[in-house]
Amino acid sequence: MVDLLSRLSVQECTRLCHRVVDGLCGQQPPTRADYSSTWTLEEWTELNNSLISLFRLAVYNNTSDEKVVAVLSSVGNSHTDAVLSVLRARREEIHTALLNRTNSISFATLQDFDWQLKLAISSDKMASLHIPLLSLGLSVKENGILRPVAMEMDREELNMLLGSLDAANKVVLQLK
Repeated sequence: MVDLLSRLSVQECTRLCHRVVDGLCGQQPPTRADYSSTWTLEEWTELNNSLISLFRLAVYNNTSDEKVVAVLSSVGNSHTDAVLSVLRARREEIHTALLNRTNSISFATLQDFDWQLKLAISSDKMASLHIPLLSLGLSVKENGILRPVAMEMDREELNMLLGSLDAANKVVLQLK
């Protein structure tokens, strides 16, 4: 983030930080198109995510200005001051947005599922692929609305899904 932020003037840095906070608060976030001549897509994503994380964590953990300055120690003093000034000015707004987001989290519940095993066969005359695929249909109830979710996955994707579900189950069991 250090090198990336220093590519902007202090005024542009302040403007970008305000736009990032706008996005956190449910308003119009900054767009990649506005900064396409300054950063590549990867750099833009890294910087945007870093700023979002910085603002979220600083407000959520009620981090002191000194700790924020320490995080931004390798950024120039004027850029550090710009980020810090936005944080100070909009701390309450970010805090309110984070609280609202936390209070509005909804959980989907699985109502029903159905599965089928298929065999994918290539149409190529040179070779045929015999790849087993799982076709999984879920009925998910979210906010009182039942909606179907259909997935088709190979063995590797199925193993990843099972690993994720196992990890989620462990978290739920720890919360009980």
